[in-house]
Amino acid sequence: MLIGIIFVIIFLSILILVHELGHFLAAKKFGLLVEEFGFGLPPKIFAKKIGETDYSINALPFGGFVKIFGENREENASISPERNFSNLKIWKRAIVLAAGVGFNFLLGWLAISLVFAIGTPSVVIITEIKKNSPAEEVGLLAGDRIADFTKVNDFIDFVNSHQGEKIKLKIEREGETLELEAIPRKNPPIGEGSLGVGLVDAGLEKQNIFMSFWEGLKTSLNSIKTIFLAIINLIGKAFVGKASFEQVTGPIGIVKITAQASTLGIVYLLQLLALISLNLAVINILPFPALDGGRLFFLLIEKIKGSPLDQKFEKITNAVGFAILIFLMIVITIKDIIKL
Repeated sequence: MLIGIIFVIIFLSILILVHELGHFLAAKKFGLLVEEFGFGLPPKIFAKKIGETDYSINALPFGGFVKIFGENREENASISPERNFSNLKIWKRAIVLAAGVGFNFLLGWLAISLVFAIGTPSVVIITEIKKNSPAEEVGLLAGDRIADFTKVNDFIDFVNSHQGEKIKLKIEREGETLELEAIPRKNPPIGEGSLGVGLVDAGLEKQNIFMSFWEGLKTSLNSIKTIFLAIINLIGKAFVGKASFEQVTGPIGIVKITAQASTLGIVYLLQLLALISLNLAVINILPFPALDGGRLFFLLIEKIKGSPLDQKFEKITNAVGFAILIFLMIVITIKDIIKL
């Protein structure tokens, strides 16, 4: 679990820093005054001013932040209006706000492209364990890799040819190799199979650098689509009182998954980093208060009505949105703890 915590801290730092770097570079591009770029979160340990920007090192190693003058509609007579975020044209403000999401997408794309460039061996992975099945009885778990088999169909043929007989299974789990014995059922329930497991072929053939980026782009876009559809489905179920957080993973769940991925090698960590980065991009672009998408939605309203929203209203709305997000995070974390 410790290795999972370490990698999660590293991942979150990379993801948030890349996100904030997007805001930072876009703000610089439009000539805005960037007051501070922080590595980690306060309290501040060290800071150095380079040009007009303070670059700080902070105590909490969770990502970073960027402070752009005018985000809170500050007014300072000594600062020229064109360097104030709130005075920037709406389309330029939209680019600054969306740049973080864009950089998270680019990071996900890059990480997946590296996976295609490196390639991974073909393996058979268990994705699901059916209740009251031989697999559950012998202690097989979702995420286990079946050694000695590289194709799902080959493993299924082997199991089916030994129905009613005791078979030995060599399983790789979290860096360890286990040997288990199971007896495949002769007449399993429909859709469960003799062992009662869900299986998937995993592994990627190594690609040249150009094909890697092309395959990485297609995979990233498909992942974005899948994430969006999953969120829309969850929201739709919430409106009819059927929402469930069973498939939603919080910090503790991510730590567990990361610990498992770390035992499989760098390629699997890159895949996980890409997936988290793409998830972060999708979530952040949603039109919900306290998220970049919420701020972009406020810009759209400003464009339509011809004037900014009341500043007090924006602050209260963002505060409420942030509180809701924290509450959801607590609920999901409790769910993860219960599952442990």
